[in-house]
Amino acid sequence: MKDIYQVIKGPCLTEKSTWQKETANQVCFIVDRQSNKIEIKEAVERIFKAKVAAVRTQVNPGKQRRVGRNVGYSSDWKKAIVTLRPGERIEFFEGV
Repeated sequence: MKDIYQVIKGPCLTEKSTWQKETANQVCFIVDRQSNKIEIKEAVERIFKAKVAAVRTQVNPGKQRRVGRNVGYSSDWKKAIVTLRPGERIEFFEGV
């Protein structure tokens, strides 16, 4: 099993994730590509001390990028949408 701090890379702060956090009590994270739902659930519960109800994952493919004549690809990345139990909250930026 991986270290819990290697499973979760950071929050996914988008307009949609902010809306999900306010309305559906769901939080979005960028996670390691090889991590599974059980590892993600345990990492969130241990790091943020919040109870998790469900985890959904999504692998986003890298896109083709071009700089001048050079063509490259951005990396594939994995996103996890974590549904928290009622009454639980995770605050990323408190006091802002």
